[in-house]
Amino acid sequence: MSLNADIPVIISFALYLAAMFGIGVYAWARTRNLADYILGGRRLGAWVAALSAGASDMSGWLLMGLPGYAYAAGLESLWLAGGLLVGTWLNWRIVAPRLREATSKNGSLTIPEYLAKRFTDCPSLLRLVSALFIIIFFSIYTCSGMVAGGKLFNAVFGIPYDIAVLSGVAAVIIYTFAGGFLAVSWTDTVQATLMFLALIAVPLTVFFFSDTACMSSATTFPPGFFNPLLAPDRTKLSIVAVISLAAWGAGYFGQPHILARFMAVDSEHHVKQAERIAVSWTFITLTGAVAAGIAGMIYLGPGLPDGEKVFIVLVHRLMPPVVAGVCLSAILAAIMSTADSQLLVSASVFTEDFYRIFLRKNASQKELVTVGRTAVIVIAAVACLLALDPESRVLEIVSYAWAGFGAAFGPVIVLSLYWKRMRGNGAVAGIITGGITVLIWKNLKGGIFELYEIVPGIILASLAIAVVSMIENMRNEKQG
Repeated sequence: MSLNADIPVIISFALYLAAMFGIGVYAWARTRNLADYILGGRRLGAWVAALSAGASDMSGWLLMGLPGYAYAAGLESLWLAGGLLVGTWLNWRIVAPRLREATSKNGSLTIPEYLAKRFTDCPSLLRLVSALFIIIFFSIYTCSGMVAGGKLFNAVFGIPYDIAVLSGVAAVIIYTFAGGFLAVSWTDTVQATLMFLALIAVPLTVFFFSDTACMSSATTFPPGFFNPLLAPDRTKLSIVAVISLAAWGAGYFGQPHILARFMAVDSEHHVKQAERIAVSWTFITLTGAVAAGIAGMIYLGPGLPDGEKVFIVLVHRLMPPVVAGVCLSAILAAIMSTADSQLLVSASVFTEDFYRIFLRKNASQKELVTVGRTAVIVIAAVACLLALDPESRVLEIVSYAWAGFGAAFGPVIVLSLYWKRMRGNGAVAGIITGGITVLIWKNLKGGIFELYEIVPGIILASLAIAVVSMIENMRNEKQG
């Protein structure tokens, strides 16, 4: 499906990409060592930290996956959006201040390094296990951005899907390779602003400025579309369904690309300010994404073949070419803002927690930055191969990776910050239990296995941490 892009749309895309590449070149000049490349020298202010965290969090699914879900399921999607909003607030409130303080004091640049320094009884094993799971789940997660990018370029320009995926990958690699964390954070701030404006403009245009004569008849709505307690076919939502949707919010505590923003804030004072900015931005953009899906059903009716393109179709139908170019650039911004963060965190973990620790302990800063940049390319290539299936669904891929990180790292991060008697072997047990539970549960069907895999993953990981840590404590007390 090509929307036959107008020249103004093409120009908007070109200007947007040129601006992102320009930021990447500028950040290249500011990147002197591995600390700059991985965390930007811990120089993020409140606005940049908040908006870059939001943009890297939401990704292409905010303008494609979530509107597509709202288009198909109606107000049922509020459970998902509400869970994400609460999760954002809790993450900034209970994790951000303590994680920023802890990593600043011990000089940690990555989550595996923080865990290794927090638990000195098994630092090498912790680094190896956590790095392995981060690279596995980020390869899956980054794939979702490649799929979203492929659908965007395919829909707007009529480019074959596989070529469209490769085009999006190339764009992200260039400025992430060049500028590292500073480039990613600065571009994310611009991208968050574009996403914010687009998600306000499109639903408002449908609800207040569209010709109502062009809209679909209300009789075409699925029966349960406007009831958050009903599925579209009017069957009552089960407790399992409600818990599964709301539980997305619990995934925030284990997302390395978001936690990296907490670690990079320039002062503890700015953490509180960033919390207010981030929660406000999240509330407005989630509301706009759900509203865009609802607006799509009102304006287009239920016949759209691929619901995840509802935002793109609305922009094409309703907006003048220049505005359409800006709104479509916002989708590209959402995709790139998460893909770049995921690539950078994966490359950082490989460089700092595997290459430097296990392969080249005496590597120079220049060598480590080079390895990090090379890892960006390799991991992007793996994610690209996973994304080449045109039938892939953005939201499904995101849900899998989100659950993996939430279960593997969420309980470990929270408990490490609040429970002094937690032990390193408990952290290892939690990461392995949470990650493997998600990988297995995802492939089981029927009954209780319809529950979103993040829920059993978090529960079992927390139990594993508690049991193993208490056994270690009792053993140490007997020996002491």
